[in-house]
Amino acid sequence: MKYHPISSDLYINNRKNFMAQMKPSSLAVFNSNDIYPVSADSTMPFQQARDILFLSGVDQEESILVLFPDAPDPKHREMLFLKETNEHIAVWEGEKLTKQTAFETSGIKTVFWLQEFDKVFYEVMTQTDTIYFNTNEHYRANVETETREARFIKTTKDKFPAHSWAKSNPILQRLRSVKDAIEIDLMQTACNITEKGFKRVLGFVKPGVWEFEIEAEYMHEFLRNRSKGFAYTPIIASGNNANVLHYIENNQQCQDGDLILMDVGAEYANYSSDMSRTIPVNGKFTPRQKEVYNAVNRVKNDATKMLVPGTMWKEYHIEVGKLMTSELLGLGLLDKADVQNENPDWPAYKKYFMHGTSHHIGLDTHDYGLLWEPMKANMVFTVEPGIYIPDEGFGIRLEDDVVIQESGEPFNLMRNIPIEAEEIEDLMNK
Repeated sequence: MKYHPISSDLYINNRKNFMAQMKPSSLAVFNSNDIYPVSADSTMPFQQARDILFLSGVDQEESILVLFPDAPDPKHREMLFLKETNEHIAVWEGEKLTKQTAFETSGIKTVFWLQEFDKVFYEVMTQTDTIYFNTNEHYRANVETETREARFIKTTKDKFPAHSWAKSNPILQRLRSVKDAIEIDLMQTACNITEKGFKRVLGFVKPGVWEFEIEAEYMHEFLRNRSKGFAYTPIIASGNNANVLHYIENNQQCQDGDLILMDVGAEYANYSSDMSRTIPVNGKFTPRQKEVYNAVNRVKNDATKMLVPGTMWKEYHIEVGKLMTSELLGLGLLDKADVQNENPDWPAYKKYFMHGTSHHIGLDTHDYGLLWEPMKANMVFTVEPGIYIPDEGFGIRLEDDVVIQESGEPFNLMRNIPIEAEEIEDLMNK
């Protein structure tokens, strides 16, 4: 890993909070992700399953975490099972976690090699009534590949048909959505790296550069600051490309007079940042571009103030829609008749702002969080309104990552990333 070591206190506390919500006489199992093949002997870069990472800090393939708080034998209450390292692996792949380094990472004292799993697991299953399975129930999930977790669930149900089972996911959705101070610091680091990338790009962009060259500038800055790279596939969308919400080709030349919508974010220690900025290719907004830009920025600022404890997700988006409707009326993109005759299920403003304003962010860019429960302090959300005008050849989106506070306005993790139109112009024309 490129990132600095993280205090095991984070994972000790996460496990404590998870186990406090488990049923009596139950255990929970969490598996690492597979390494997915591409072709021949090529594989995708390994990405650790976020839940085992959240609970242990183990960022390594072929790992299993077992939590059994009521275990008769105290050493079985928290257990890690890891791939045993050897000289061959050390030469070809690099050293894996030893039992000592696994303890230092996770705070878990009982560490077994993976080949011992079946024997130990059978023993603890005879001492419990319920097993918690870890399923992915994120509201955006669309999983077509069978995961290591899914295979484990299938074989365990076959081997232990008399056990009852429960779901880890509702517990994790609530725990992961409220960030520990250590997690917020890691997300701040990710945002700081994104800031460096953006400021680098402001000095690089000019008419004639290509979208992929801008992407490369970000990647260079991210990598040199201990990030693995982008937290998600970057969007570098010049001109009318910005009106394709998930434009990722990044293969067009940037023209004089166009805007570039950049939706990018660095990861750090597996935590995401998620930034959107829209800048003029030639360093100067036209009056119309600036008028729309400032309207989007006002919506972002006012929407941010609504992210307070107790806010309900659905009601929040209704209120943001009212803000956007007012701005679109002022821009002449809507008139009063459009609003009076709108379809309540698809309000008039959706013609120009068709996506949501905010999502949870953390270990995943679209992080865990139950949308039907009130917002809480230390949840982290994006705020990302946009206005997209294909007929005028540009789209604008602005996005920051903010932490909900116990009282007052959210804390903006991207407070140092330039966003005001005049500041963008000044920095581009230095």
